[in-house]
Amino acid sequence: MDDILHIDRVSQYNDLMGVATLHPLVSVIDFATCAPCRHVRLGMGCYTLFLKEVQCGELLYGRSRYDYQEGTLVFLAPGQVIGIADNGQTFQPKGWALLFDPELLHGTELGRRIKEYGFFSYEVNEALHLSESERRTVIDCLRNIQAELHHSPDRHSRPLIVSNIELLLNYCMRFYERQFAMRHPVNSDLLARFERLLDDYYRGDLPQRLGLPTVRYFAEQLHLSPNYFGDLIRKETGRTAQEQIQLHLIDRAKELICDTERSVSDIAYELGFQYPQHFSRLFKKVVGQTPVEYRTHE
Repeated sequence: MDDILHIDRVSQYNDLMGVATLHPLVSVIDFATCAPCRHVRLGMGCYTLFLKEVQCGELLYGRSRYDYQEGTLVFLAPGQVIGIADNGQTFQPKGWALLFDPELLHGTELGRRIKEYGFFSYEVNEALHLSESERRTVIDCLRNIQAELHHSPDRHSRPLIVSNIELLLNYCMRFYERQFAMRHPVNSDLLARFERLLDDYYRGDLPQRLGLPTVRYFAEQLHLSPNYFGDLIRKETGRTAQEQIQLHLIDRAKELICDTERSVSDIAYELGFQYPQHFSRLFKKVVGQTPVEYRTHE
């Protein structure tokens, strides 16, 4: 495996690309202005957005591989690894990058809400593919941030930079919703597979071996990141993935309560609960009755 170059500060990436550092906590780079460079794998310590405008070969993102196409946006949260295997050749990068240090967001509304932008934890195969008009919108936002970085610093600089970053991220949320909608047939198939996986989970001994089914488990079975899977389920059903799992679990619990003479504790353990009281609490929260009350009234 190639060595990983860790980028802990915005200035380190600027130095790598040969551009000036205008602000210690944020940078916008138009790769067309950079000199040719070698491929490298990077461990990013900043929030990063890459807009790739041309196909540039096979990229390693974590353990995944991906061929970039025109108008592709990839997002990284601090701690993620991205890069292209060094083949000994130089290339002319093209596209844009936005990097901002988590410290930039401290004390801001965006800092409090940054976790809501789940696409920072998506996998590379869940990248955002832009239409031409969307690509222009993204570049306009990047140029606005870039223009503010060139402005003489004053008390308005940080709020304006953060506001423009937030505007860009909100546009990306809109564009992802469009992408989800356009992929409705594919998403519907994934939803059907999710339902089958839920059924299969309780046909064997998985609850006894693994405990209660989790969002992460089903995301892995469908080869999706948990965040992307959760956003997809919410878009398709109006409920969170966790709510869908709980509803299926409660339906299964109702069957067991009505069709068997087993104790509530035995049913709880069969469903994967470690403590029966947790089962009773969830059942009453969803159904409005305790398991015993539900059995009595059925």
